[in-house]
Amino acid sequence: MLMVTKKPGKQRKAFFAASLHKKHRFLRAHMSKKLSEEYGIRNLPVRKEDTVRIMRGDNKGTEGVVQKVLLKKSRIYVAGVTIAKADGSDRFYPVHPSNVMITRLELKDEKRKKVLER
Repeated sequence: MLMVTKKPGKQRKAFFAASLHKKHRFLRAHMSKKLSEEYGIRNLPVRKEDTVRIMRGDNKGTEGVVQKVLLKKSRIYVAGVTIAKADGSDRFYPVHPSNVMITRLELKDEKRKKVLER
């Protein structure tokens, strides 16, 4: 049964308790104007190997390829967006998909192509 509610607490509960295949839909990002005009779609779930540009935060303007999508944490890892650890090594800095813009799509998946052709 579909639950429709306005209450913020129930909205948050539904977001955090959602199963992973439903959470993937929450990890959407805007597409560049060029892609948006080409496909007639404003946003799309972020996938591994998509190229994105960071639009907000300290890394604003950085462009890189999505290395990993973390459904449980609702974050993505982007190549070139790292943070230094205390021991001097680097690790990926988690970025929320709402803070990025997709600039190039990874189109190896047939299902994704069908979504774009609709």
